[in-house]
Amino acid sequence: MYAPLPTYHQSELYEFDPASAETHHSLPLPLPEPSESASWPQQTRADAVRDAFLHAFNGYATYAWGFDELRPVSGGKADTLNGWAVTLIDALDTLWIMGLHHQFHESIPTVAKMSFLTENKFAPFFETVIRVLGGLLSSYALSGEPILLSRADDLGKALLPAFNTTSGLPMFYVNTATGVTSQGWAGDALWSEMTSCQLEYKYLAHLTGRTDYYHRVERVMNIMYEWPATDGLYPTLWSRKRANPVNEVYSVGAYADSGYEYMLKQYLLTAQSEPKAKEMYMESANGIIENLLYLSPGRKLLYATNIDEGVPSRMFEHLSCFLPGLFALGAKTIDMPPADRELHEWAARGLAYTCYIIYADQPSGLGPDIVVMDPWPPGQTVGDPQFTGRWVDHLNVWMKEGRPGGVPPGLHDPTPAMDGGALDYRIERSDYLLRPEVVETTYLMWLTTGDELWKERGWEIFQAIEKHCRTDYGFASVRGVELNEPEKIDEMPSFFLAETLKYLYFLFVDEDIVPLDKWVLNTEAHPLPVFEWTEWEKAEYDIPL
Repeated sequence: MYAPLPTYHQSELYEFDPASAETHHSLPLPLPEPSESASWPQQTRADAVRDAFLHAFNGYATYAWGFDELRPVSGGKADTLNGWAVTLIDALDTLWIMGLHHQFHESIPTVAKMSFLTENKFAPFFETVIRVLGGLLSSYALSGEPILLSRADDLGKALLPAFNTTSGLPMFYVNTATGVTSQGWAGDALWSEMTSCQLEYKYLAHLTGRTDYYHRVERVMNIMYEWPATDGLYPTLWSRKRANPVNEVYSVGAYADSGYEYMLKQYLLTAQSEPKAKEMYMESANGIIENLLYLSPGRKLLYATNIDEGVPSRMFEHLSCFLPGLFALGAKTIDMPPADRELHEWAARGLAYTCYIIYADQPSGLGPDIVVMDPWPPGQTVGDPQFTGRWVDHLNVWMKEGRPGGVPPGLHDPTPAMDGGALDYRIERSDYLLRPEVVETTYLMWLTTGDELWKERGWEIFQAIEKHCRTDYGFASVRGVELNEPEKIDEMPSFFLAETLKYLYFLFVDEDIVPLDKWVLNTEAHPLPVFEWTEWEKAEYDIPL
């Protein structure tokens, strides 16, 4: 059993009883709002984030209990995933981590009454694994509550038919009652979605002894390991029948992101016992740096873009801002050659600052979902003209010239455009969707470097969220971050409680709540404990002894 995390400020909370919510329409009593008399400057930053979480969870508990998500502008509710109260399950471990143990335990009966094997619903495999299965497993690991493991095992079994394909690559949807599957909107398999189930299923295999859990997900990894990937990069769409790519798009954004993340995190989760995962991560990380990182022509912002049939798009997605945190985590936790470590740390710092500065550029202080960087003017190319602005070309010139100034290209921390500079990108999609990637990276940059500037940057972002996203019922996504007053969108994704506020809390709380050498966060920020395979498991799964 894993020791419970410390409890904070429980005495200031009233009790509520969501266990009484037997149907969608039987709602619990609300959690209290933060005290009106509390002085904002006197609150710690962690307390402020925790109060924001309480406001969001209170709104969900009062107006949307039992449904997937709250509608934060109207006070309505919606089943946006499976109708399995995804916000509740996604938020369970955050409740525990923030010391809200009474509310956590009051929520358990609602989870206990859930049935995954008898619900005649098509569940999206990837989202259900990372949010629901990951949330159940994490909450079990933190609390030791047995019913959470039982429900995780139920769900793990119910989702397994997704792997019943010619190649073993999972289907998009699975009916958890009948086992019928569907290929979903894309037709072909999205690379990130089929390579982002290994953390959850390997941990579940270890807890239950069900070997099929491991073998099904490792089959996917073996396909990728054996595929002759170019520089460790994998196209974003794959045929489930033939187990090969069907496009030539390389990305670290949508359809790719968490696949690269899970290479490193599998290695860390199983106590660095699976060298194949590390080998894949190192090859892919270096391939990303060599091929997908570019500089903007104006402020020399370092960013990650897509390559489509050999042509860089110059598009930079908010989703891609997980990458600097991943590089920082890898450089901190695994053995690698000193030159690689230096390169990965440089990439992490430059990319992380770009993710932050795009927030700081906006009058709202919130970052857009997608930007497109300016092209380089003719005559200013360095290296191959087909790939103008490629970071490694500029880096190689800097090194050959003796590293003038001592700071690599892309790491000069330019001034935000709001302070008089000019933007060197256009906004393609102006929504801020309460996404976590930038605060995730901000937390990991602070944790791995100790630089207090990352805390200040994270606080700026949190204040912008409070100012522009808070509603009477919760927090809302917004549209028009380039405006002084963005328009609110009537949605509060469950990952706001699972990820965004959790990362901000980690950033500001004094305690090291989930030490990197003992816990690994899945792509939904659900902490899973590092474990070692037993001797029989090593033999069964062909793990090096």
